[in-house]
Amino acid sequence: MSLSANSIKQLAIENGFDVARICDARKEWESGAHLKQFVENNYHGTMQWFETTLERRSHPNAMWDGAISAVMLGVNYAPASNPLDKLSQKANANISSYAQNNDYHDVIKKRLKALAGILHKKSGAEVKVFVDTAPLMEKPLAARAGIGWQGKHTNLVSREFGSYLFLGSILIATELEYDTHESNHCGNCSSCVDICPTKAIIAPYKIDARLCISYLTIEYDGVIPDELMAKMGNRIYGCDDCLAVCPWNKFAVPTSDENFLPREGFESSSIADMLVPDDAAFREKFRKSPIKRIGFNKYLRNLLIAAGNSENKTLLKYAKNYLNSENAGIKASAQFAINQLEKQK
Repeated sequence: MSLSANSIKQLAIENGFDVARICDARKEWESGAHLKQFVENNYHGTMQWFETTLERRSHPNAMWDGAISAVMLGVNYAPASNPLDKLSQKANANISSYAQNNDYHDVIKKRLKALAGILHKKSGAEVKVFVDTAPLMEKPLAARAGIGWQGKHTNLVSREFGSYLFLGSILIATELEYDTHESNHCGNCSSCVDICPTKAIIAPYKIDARLCISYLTIEYDGVIPDELMAKMGNRIYGCDDCLAVCPWNKFAVPTSDENFLPREGFESSSIADMLVPDDAAFREKFRKSPIKRIGFNKYLRNLLIAAGNSENKTLLKYAKNYLNSENAGIKASAQFAINQLEKQK
C-alpha cells in the first residue's frame, strides 16, 4: 500500500505532532563538512561522541544505508511568557523552557514509534526512529524538509513556530513525495548573536560549545572558569537567550501539551527552594525530567553558581556548606558563590 504525503502529515497530527514534512534522505549536503570542521576546531568540548560518531553522523546514509526518505516531525513547546523576563529575577533558579516538565526524548519517542508502526504497516518498508539520541543531524534534515531553517544560532527557526520546536525523525526505506526546503529568513538580524551572554556564537552560524551555557550546565562535568560563572546568571539548566530573542517567535503559539507545561515550581522558584539534600532527593524531585540526567553533583554545582550571581546574601550559608566538598566542581562553585556574595552589602 502506498503512502501519500498528505496522509503521512495527517497521521502525524493524529499522533501528537504539530508539523510534518518529508525530504529525500539520500541527497548530498554540506552539513557533514560543517560538522567535521566543528570537531576539528574542538568546538565540541568534552562531548566525545561527536568524534566517535563523526563518520556516521556526517550523512543519514552513513548511519543507515537503507534510508531513502526522512519524515521530519516537530512538536511545539513554546512557553507562555518570555524566558528573558526571568533573568532579572536573580534570586530565582532559571530552568530552560524545554526542561520544565517531562523529558521530551521519552515523550516524543513514544509518538514516533506509534507513527512509524503505522507507516511500516501501510507501506511494508523498514523504518527507524530518532529523537536526538542517535548520530543523525536532525536540524539540517528538518531544514531540507521545509520545517524551518537553521538560524545564526545554529538552531532551527520556523515561520510558524519560531524557535520552539522539538524535532523527531522517521527514516523509511521507500520513496515518498518530497517537500521543498525552507529558505533562510534571518536577513540582517543578529539578535541571537548579540544577546549570547558568553559570546558562544562566535560568528553567524558558528558556535563554540565550550562557551555555551547550555553545554556548561548540562554536558560539562568539570570546574567552570570564574569568568564564565559570572556570566551564567541564574541559569541552572540550559539557556534560552538566543532562542527567546528571535523575532520569529512573534508567530509562536504557547504549547497546550501537558507534557511540556511547567511543573509547579519549575518556572519560578527561589534558588533556596531548589536545593535538595542528596542524590535520592534529587532523583525524586526530577523524576521523568531531563534535568535528572545531569546528576546531583552537576545540579548542585549549577545552583551554587546561581547563588553566587543572585545578590542574595542569605544564600551564603548554603555555599559555605559545600566549601570542603570532595567534588572539584562543587567546591569551586561554592568558593565562587562565597566570593561573590561577600561583596554584597
